[in-house]
Amino acid sequence: MDISTPLDQQFSVTGKARIVGEIFGGLDISPTWSNLYARVTTDPNDAAAFYDLSLILETLGNKPASVESLKAALGVSRQYRIRNGNGEGARVLVFVTTGDFMANTPVEFLLEASNTLIHLYFVDGETTALDDVPEHDVAFLAIGHSKANFAVLDRMDQLLAAWPRPVVNSVPGAIKALSRDGVAAKFENEPSILSPKTVNLSRQQVVAIASGEADVASVLEGSDFPVIVRPTDTHAGEDMAKIVDRGELLAYMQKTAGERFFLCPFIDYSDADGKFRKQRIAFIDGRAYVSHYAVSEHWMVHYLSAGMLEYAERREEEARWMATFDEDFALRYKQAFAALQREMKLDYFAIDCAELSDGRLLLFEADNAMIVHSMDSEKVFPYKKAPMARLFSAFEALLEDRAADKG
Repeated sequence: MDISTPLDQQFSVTGKARIVGEIFGGLDISPTWSNLYARVTTDPNDAAAFYDLSLILETLGNKPASVESLKAALGVSRQYRIRNGNGEGARVLVFVTTGDFMANTPVEFLLEASNTLIHLYFVDGETTALDDVPEHDVAFLAIGHSKANFAVLDRMDQLLAAWPRPVVNSVPGAIKALSRDGVAAKFENEPSILSPKTVNLSRQQVVAIASGEADVASVLEGSDFPVIVRPTDTHAGEDMAKIVDRGELLAYMQKTAGERFFLCPFIDYSDADGKFRKQRIAFIDGRAYVSHYAVSEHWMVHYLSAGMLEYAERREEEARWMATFDEDFALRYKQAFAALQREMKLDYFAIDCAELSDGRLLLFEADNAMIVHSMDSEKVFPYKKAPMARLFSAFEALLEDRAADKG
């Protein structure tokens, strides 16, 4: 295989980490926007400018315009380059596909503090060859789990079968298996983990439960209301709801689009103080690393809305968890972590989880594309700098170790 696309045939871009970081940090993005817009106005083939514009638009919530801007970029080139630091570290070829920020592993955030040279290479279900990829030391399959990505994952399974360089997260089938019902089934008999049984139902099946033609137990043996319902292929709590009876379920179905839905029992994981605590943990080459810890009054815990900015005591709790993770949490859940690594079959993935009073780990989700970043204010969250640096260093080391392994 000829792996020989020179650097001058790739488009150098600012990339996701810097652009999203500036917007997240409240910086004025308008000068960057104006410069990029002027570039595409002058040169409609400026793929790099279209690419960075698509990132700004996606971050600001203008998805249709973001899609069009990315389409314009990919019409010119499917290859983009991001130089981190001095760019003299590992040359990392990252296979990505189109979609929102959850469509691919957030490699740009993970490597922002490194000296790596990232080569983004866009693929899809119609890609037939990879003969023009740039020179690289290691490849990374960043495509995330979603039904929309199954075709490209299947194609990459074929195209990477005899790849001449080391590939991290090289098993497309393991990524396809990261569905919510698939992950739950993996740990059905694991005593250290509770991953609530999840079923994938048609709209008609859910409506039948809502109308009284069927009951919850008919699809979730031994279960009843309350349940959690959400459309398949959604993330970040989109259209996810806790349903306490048939009436609520019927109202939910009347206002929620979708042809297929996940249904699972609601597990009350609140602590004695009535609050809910959720942890995000990244697994890199078999070892667990902290990402974040959130405390909330609501059962659906999202870090940005959990009051972590407003309540100093919640940040203090997160700081203690991060500082003692290796000697406390990771030891208590050693068996659960081993089971996760064994079943995931990936070099890198992340989980959202919580602790149960019976000592089990409550597993909400396992995915290869969860957002892991260091964009939080160092002034407000000073305790995050060191543990996040360890996580990022571990990810960089994973790539460098694989790059050195030519066999």
